[in-house]
Amino acid sequence: MDLQDVEYEPVSVKEVLAEMKDTAELLIDLSYSAVLNGSDDIAREVLELEGRMDILQLQGRMSLLMSARSPEDAEQLAPVLGVIGAAEKISNAAGDIAKVVLEDIGMPDAIRASLPEAVEALVRATVAEESPYVGRTLLDINMETETGVRVIAIRRESATGKRRWLTNPGPDSQLQAGDSLLLRGPHDGVATVYETATGTPYEPPAVAEPPIEDLERAVDSITLMKDMSELAVDLAYGAMLFDSEGVAEEVKELEAEVDALKSRFEAWTLRAAGRVEDPVQLRGLVHLASATEVISDAALEISEGVYRGIDAHPVVAAAVEESDEVIVRLSVAPDAPLSGTTLGEEMVKTETGMRVIAVRRGGDGADDSGEWVVQPGPTTELRGGDVIIAKGTRAGAGRLSELVGDAREFEG
Repeated sequence: MDLQDVEYEPVSVKEVLAEMKDTAELLIDLSYSAVLNGSDDIAREVLELEGRMDILQLQGRMSLLMSARSPEDAEQLAPVLGVIGAAEKISNAAGDIAKVVLEDIGMPDAIRASLPEAVEALVRATVAEESPYVGRTLLDINMETETGVRVIAIRRESATGKRRWLTNPGPDSQLQAGDSLLLRGPHDGVATVYETATGTPYEPPAVAEPPIEDLERAVDSITLMKDMSELAVDLAYGAMLFDSEGVAEEVKELEAEVDALKSRFEAWTLRAAGRVEDPVQLRGLVHLASATEVISDAALEISEGVYRGIDAHPVVAAAVEESDEVIVRLSVAPDAPLSGTTLGEEMVKTETGMRVIAVRRGGDGADDSGEWVVQPGPTTELRGGDVIIAKGTRAGAGRLSELVGDAREFEG
């Protein structure tokens, strides 16, 4: 990116922060998918988004500097600069991960053969002029129900040539010819949707036999580090939104766990290097581990102010609330439909589209006392008095609030 192309213009810090949050979260997902699926196309999208993030962080910094008119202003806005800097670090780390694919830094081609069957495919598809999807909304297409595939982002080019990303598109999002869709779902479903959108058959990447006996362990470690880093970022923004020291503490714990995972992963890589013909092919795995640690460190930076008892600037919370994916904190009522049931039993994610990322046991939601359960799974039971933090669409948040008996209104 040419820095001379970016000039000061009045922009809303809140809007910049919201877009940076959404872009950072999308970048994490895409960069790892590019590596695990060996996709040059997805890796290029990551670098393009990284360029957009560079512009956003410059616009945000300039606007904050223009806003500071006194020492008191500077003191209040300093933590916001920290949030901008942390989002930029996430973006840079995602770009480093994408370059593992594009620059052939060194990654076993057989890594895809070690992917668990449960791992979904993520591909990019450009909507053709003659596609039956043109002019229809995602609700009309009913894609996820019929194929299990969801559109996690849409890149659209305007008549002036300006590209815009729509992250986490909703049911009212209408598809247009020329849209680039990022599709995630089971391989069979992705093949069906890809052909319908583009008019050409989907060709999955070829899979080689693993040259390393326990490559599956490396993939499991990569997947776990990615999930934990992504969760740390979600919880960090949640800590800022709800001014929750308890959630910030969980971010700190996750960061420490990622550090430990990185150390074990590096030790595995060094041992594996002695068992392969060309150890250089493992160099990308070390890059992955290092980039993952940067992402978890950035999450800690986002929540550090809360952890240290520094009040978050209201603009940060407002930005989180206005981002494409909302983070909500809800109390479970004793007589609620979900009270006494498990997340899997009631298919919470399927029914609402919301992902429960943390549960605090007991209490009335007034403080952070009680045990936090992070990464709750389908067997996690919700009980009356629990507080949950969940992430998803505003419509899904409204549905989830009804199920837990904490009536809220979420604007669409």
